[in-house]
Amino acid sequence: MPNRPAILRWLAACLTGLGAWLMMAAPAAAHEVRPAYLEVIETAPGTYDVTWKQPVLDGRRLKIDPVFPEACAREGEYVASPGGTLVQRWTTHCDLSQGEIRIDGLERTLTDAFVRIDRLEGDDIGAVLRPAAPVLDLTVPTGAPVATYFRIGVEHIIFGWDHLLFVLGMVLLVRPQQLLLTLTAFTVAHSITLAAATLGGITLPGPPVEITIAMSIALLGAEAMHRIKGWNTLSQRIPWAIAFGFGLIHGFGFAGALAEIGLPKGAEAMALLLFNVGVEAGQILFVSVLLALAFVVHRLAQKAMLPARAVLAYFIGFMGSYWAIERIAGAFFGI
Repeated sequence: MPNRPAILRWLAACLTGLGAWLMMAAPAAAHEVRPAYLEVIETAPGTYDVTWKQPVLDGRRLKIDPVFPEACAREGEYVASPGGTLVQRWTTHCDLSQGEIRIDGLERTLTDAFVRIDRLEGDDIGAVLRPAAPVLDLTVPTGAPVATYFRIGVEHIIFGWDHLLFVLGMVLLVRPQQLLLTLTAFTVAHSITLAAATLGGITLPGPPVEITIAMSIALLGAEAMHRIKGWNTLSQRIPWAIAFGFGLIHGFGFAGALAEIGLPKGAEAMALLLFNVGVEAGQILFVSVLLALAFVVHRLAQKAMLPARAVLAYFIGFMGSYWAIERIAGAFFGI
């Protein structure tokens, strides 16, 4: 027979450590899993318009920069910083049918870089440069990296703390018999707005979307506590409707990630589908881990279940409120 007091102490220590780690990591990690993007479009023979986008983490740009062949000087360069992205644009006149493009500093990061080169003649190039392989050979034609969008989708949900906490809140709020329908409603809703935004051009301003996502997380934390206290609320009676409504907003949040890198030319629908499937795979993986942990805790230390649920509910509510205040301050006061 296991030593239950020792197990309870161990679980409490794990929860405390996990909570402290999440509180330090989550604010910086929310919605920051985004690749860099380099777009090179030939507008006249030997003349290219270049756009370089890279994520900004905690107000600091990553020390990565595209390096073109030596003859490709930058002309008319200007820089903008919309939201959490650094955007640089310039024109260059050179021969990009030979040589290589390198993302300097990429090997010191965990970031991927999408590269798209549209030529007036010859094969276009679409590639993903990674820290282990940050160089693109311009003499080797490559197709659009459609399959990579699946991995981007998985990473966006697994490392996107705001979306993970929303899913965790739903798991805490709903009863087991409601879980499948509730998660399905959330999936269907964000799939609708993700497709509408990326393929149909239907968009919402980024700051209100991010603020609403944060508020939805805070609401779920509060509702999860209401369930623990035995209060019967609307969210508990029809959680699928709540999940569907907020899922529509979260879909615009997912679309924001795709907007940073765009969709590969000629394969937009397939790339979007793979991204969405990746998001769902990450979500299923996360929920499966949660249910497995809940089963183990229930079997070994059932008395720890209620305190653990309360700690998680308060943490979800706290983080949702923190993100909402942070995003409101950033949107309206530039803080």
